[in-house]
Amino acid sequence: MAINKPPQLIIFDCDGVLVDSEVIFNQVLRDDLAARGLDLDLKQCMGLFVGGSMENVVTNVEAKGLVLPADWIETIYAKVKSKLSEGVDPIPGIHTLLTHLQSIDLPFCVASNGPIDKMNLTLGQTKLLPFFEGAMFSAYQIQSWKPDPTLFLSAAKHFGVSPQNCVVIEDSLNGVTGAINAKMPCLAYTPERPNPAFEELGLTCFDNMDKVTQLLGLD
Repeated sequence: MAINKPPQLIIFDCDGVLVDSEVIFNQVLRDDLAARGLDLDLKQCMGLFVGGSMENVVTNVEAKGLVLPADWIETIYAKVKSKLSEGVDPIPGIHTLLTHLQSIDLPFCVASNGPIDKMNLTLGQTKLLPFFEGAMFSAYQIQSWKPDPTLFLSAAKHFGVSPQNCVVIEDSLNGVTGAINAKMPCLAYTPERPNPAFEELGLTCFDNMDKVTQLLGLD
């Protein structure tokens, strides 16, 4: 979907777009699953689980023959939060981008499959939390996870902006699919290498947050 320049609302994913937490999360996940008898390497973990809901993680893991305890999601989130509390970095360039968006009064928010307390932790550590006061949306609040479009549509409705006048910034297939399902234009953040799956969907991909203002006609 073509981007209306400039957009009236930018919706950011959190993990992998605002904060560099995906590797930390998946390393904890890999270590936990290995201790339970399912030995995946980090690349396999990230390929299977990045951008998905924890319920889908459970489904995928149990499809591989490992039965998880009923409280596993709570257990793994506790382990993740403990590890994240040791430190997490912001995505390079994100502070500058958000400061610029504030300076031109362009609304933005974060919409994540993760819970609010995890966003508070990672955004707080990286000094990003003040940018998102009153503008944080979690799938856990509405019990609907990407790629379902409800999370994105809820954020747009909160700001009174129509889907076609939003832009979603995502880094996962579930995330970009959720944006497509919401009929929202989407930029795909691919910092390490091009993602053929994103390109096949006709998405505009970028590898540095410094490029967002030009892509959206905001410079």
